[in-house]
Amino acid sequence: MIELYKKEIATFFCSPIGYLVVGVFLVLVWLLLWVVPSELNILYGGYATLSSLFDVAPWIYLFLVPAIAMRLIADERKTGTIELLLIRPIGVWRIVLAKYLAGLTLVLVSIAPTIVYAIVVDGLSVSETGIDVGGTIGSYIALVFLAATYMSVGLFASSLTDNQIVAFVVAAALCALLYIGFDMFTALSPQSDWAAALTEIGIASHYSSLSRGVIDSRDVVYFVSVALLMLAATARFVYSKQRSLA
Repeated sequence: MIELYKKEIATFFCSPIGYLVVGVFLVLVWLLLWVVPSELNILYGGYATLSSLFDVAPWIYLFLVPAIAMRLIADERKTGTIELLLIRPIGVWRIVLAKYLAGLTLVLVSIAPTIVYAIVVDGLSVSETGIDVGGTIGSYIALVFLAATYMSVGLFASSLTDNQIVAFVVAAALCALLYIGFDMFTALSPQSDWAAALTEIGIASHYSSLSRGVIDSRDVVYFVSVALLMLAATARFVYSKQRSLA
């Protein structure tokens, strides 16, 4: 498992893929938070907060995370190397986890440099208390959980096909459904009995809750459960491929 994880990490950073993904995320965030004049621009907001980062990051990752995940299994299926993996005594779950953790590591690498923004915003603050440390830490935790969930969905989509473009489209669609889809359905009939239940199924409400700096166990359980469900479904599809080889 560790060797496969290292191989995936090497694949990301020995090719333009890793640098492109990290670069695109950081450039987009920098432009939206510091350059483009809008309500997301920190300098125009007048408050020492990184809330704009955590508002825009889920939308950027809605496309970047599927772009990372789309090749993880689909490429193995297309080139036929998935058969070589499956005949080795690794185990399906270890294969899935190695690829999942490798993809998630790349996403976390893209998040890490944004900590500099927190330091800068704290330095720009005229308040004695500076930036809301608790709220900022909670928002980073929420963003990590969201990225982990997106990655599990992306890996699941990658296991369905040997076409990376199809895997990307399916992953982006599923992530969008989880993030805003259920809220859109709720908005059609906000007073109905099932509106609150649909909202709880979606990511947005749990992400928003954690972003306030309150680590609620229900939100943590939600993100972990969705990620495990997606990984279990991925393992199931990979296992079915292994059975077909037997």
